[in-house]
Amino acid sequence: MNEMKQYQHILFDLDGTLTDPQEGIINSVQYALKRFGIQKENHELIYFIGPPLHKSFEAIFGTEEKAFEAVDVYREYYSVKGIFENKLYDGIHELLEELNKNKKILHVATSKPLKFAEQILHHFHIHHHFKIIMGSNMDGSRTEKHEVIREILNHLPGTLPQDFVMIGDRKYDIMGAKHHGIDSIAVAFGYGTIEELKNAEPTYIVEEVSDLNKLLL
Repeated sequence: MNEMKQYQHILFDLDGTLTDPQEGIINSVQYALKRFGIQKENHELIYFIGPPLHKSFEAIFGTEEKAFEAVDVYREYYSVKGIFENKLYDGIHELLEELNKNKKILHVATSKPLKFAEQILHHFHIHHHFKIIMGSNMDGSRTEKHEVIREILNHLPGTLPQDFVMIGDRKYDIMGAKHHGIDSIAVAFGYGTIEELKNAEPTYIVEEVSDLNKLLL
């Protein structure tokens, strides 16, 4: 593992990086698909974890209009129950505390709607660790990871790309970081396959949360 640069600003993805959201997301997708008379096995829906939600539904329904209809139904379940069918990865709470103690400035960059991201971070009592929490809009805009990262950068004038690193479990996190000339750390404990992560060519790949401690501190 190469020696790590001393990044001042650390951007975290949410789903598959800070939390394991599989149960809630899959249950919400199944709720929506059932409304439209579609049957899928749970393992066929893992790809919903990470990308913008409407794009994943579009892969099933074929049209953007139908995909956004499915998103609305998905949220009927997710906003009440699915959002809390979720858990922090082991070691995340301790990692965030150590980073704060070492004067690192932490942010969340997620394609999940900002409203839901904030609810989740409050639910797990980790909201206070982050300076900026940025997500997508409920209308489906600002869902691309590079758009989310840009919004964070716009709130931090005077910073440079080398001050930042993006941490995430999918290629979208790595590609979003590259779009802005930012280094990236791919985490293999989330929902991107190791092949997906290697093909995206992140600056670093780590296997466990404890590896993040070693790299960032």
